[in-house]
Amino acid sequence: MAAAKGIAKVLIVVTTISAAVMELLDTTIVNVALNQMAGSLGATIEDVAWVVTSYAIANVIIIPMTGFLGEYFGRKTYYLGSIILFGVSSYFCGASHGLWELVFWRFIQGVGGGALLSTSQAILFDAFEPEDRPIASGIFGMGIIMGPTLGPALGGYIVEHFTWQDIFFVNIPICIAATILTILFIDRKEGEGQKKHLIKIDYLGIGLLTMGVGSLQYVLEKGESEDWFEARSIVIISLMAVVGLVGFVWRELTTESPVVNLHIFKYRVFGVSTIFTFVAGLGLFTSVFVYPVMVQRINGFTPLETGLSLIAPTLFGVVLFPIIGKRMAAGDSPLPYMIIGMLIFIFFGFYSGTATTDMGKWDFFPMQLARVFGVAMLQMPLINQAVAGLKPKEFPAGIALTNMIRQLGGAFGIALANNYVTSRAAQHRSDLMANMTPDNPLFNERLNGIVNSMVAKTGDLFTSTQMAYKQLELIVSKQAYYLAYLDTYRVISIFFMLILPLIFLLKTKKPTKEEIAEAAKAAAESH
Repeated sequence: MAAAKGIAKVLIVVTTISAAVMELLDTTIVNVALNQMAGSLGATIEDVAWVVTSYAIANVIIIPMTGFLGEYFGRKTYYLGSIILFGVSSYFCGASHGLWELVFWRFIQGVGGGALLSTSQAILFDAFEPEDRPIASGIFGMGIIMGPTLGPALGGYIVEHFTWQDIFFVNIPICIAATILTILFIDRKEGEGQKKHLIKIDYLGIGLLTMGVGSLQYVLEKGESEDWFEARSIVIISLMAVVGLVGFVWRELTTESPVVNLHIFKYRVFGVSTIFTFVAGLGLFTSVFVYPVMVQRINGFTPLETGLSLIAPTLFGVVLFPIIGKRMAAGDSPLPYMIIGMLIFIFFGFYSGTATTDMGKWDFFPMQLARVFGVAMLQMPLINQAVAGLKPKEFPAGIALTNMIRQLGGAFGIALANNYVTSRAAQHRSDLMANMTPDNPLFNERLNGIVNSMVAKTGDLFTSTQMAYKQLELIVSKQAYYLAYLDTYRVISIFFMLILPLIFLLKTKKPTKEEIAEAAKAAAESH
């Protein structure tokens, strides 16, 4: 496929970046609306988190299959169908009346969205000459960070001025515009879709992958609330996860027509790179999930204030992507960038762990800026590092698996955060309540202050004392949850600290210009 020129090239860039940003934006746009959804649907925050994770699970399942599906249906047809599916499911998400109905349509939305990320990248690369494709990677990388970060801002504005349902309806006009632009300006690749009758569909592999990932995510989400393996349902679903994942690996390694090429894990560099990609996904999605819930629940931010507090650092950090893209094109080793990115994320986690309940939205700016810089330094170099040890024909499978692992890390991180916050909040509450004793002078001073204030208004000492105790209990619960959220940030840092020594297993020779061009070409044809 020849590189596009002029206005056609601009429209292809606009179409593909818009579709990719929309897909990634929808991973986080609901984060600022979780409290509103919980109240409207009569669910807990922990259950409403399924609205986020069902989308991520669908992404994890579909992303590694996009190469196969694109080859089977034809890339343009598959891309167009995915945009339409995304738009239709967005409508039904907004029209849902129950939590599990919404979760179902979010899963379908994720199935459509999985192709938008992967195939957008391939189509965008085709619009550039081979020597300019690393720059296209930088442009695409901007979308990777802008989508998840702009989601809370847009979601906050919509929730504050309209309803939470409108965060899904807003996708519909974008999907309509993307559908028209795809039909008019995106060409079919030569011969695409013409070998459909020669391609065998690995139905068993698809089924095992779906069962394994879905069951694992259920266990991670519900294990804490159901007392883990004390619950029969958790035991059964855990077995389903093991059977599904082990069976999937066995199937893909033994069948002649695997839906996902797992043979590339035999390369040490790729295998180790996926560990970094997983943790990078965990850091990105978990931090963007925890922050809106924390500052709205504890600091008293409105949804719009929450979103706006994320935009400013994003605008500062996003300029790094085209710069890093040019450096990758010049042949820079990705390892120094990865090391810097991980060190920044370690700093971000511990720095965020020092936040206080009286901080305003601008007080969080330095922390969020560190997060954005960390992501920028990791995303593109990780993709380049992942394919560094692969043969050119294996690049498409490598990039597809890299995208899958990043989304899987995000889904795992959100589930981890939900469970960890619940357990740590209970522990912190217990520790804080231990200080609410009559022999603690600070407690007595605080209690008497509240009681005297209420007596002055009511004149009833007994009722005022009861109300004071209840107020102190609410303050303790609030502080316990805040401490638990801060602990979660520290856990993110610990993950990066644990994998940092593995960087020495990734030493590779500096790629030649020919290898860089070949990798960019493979990325354009991947997914």
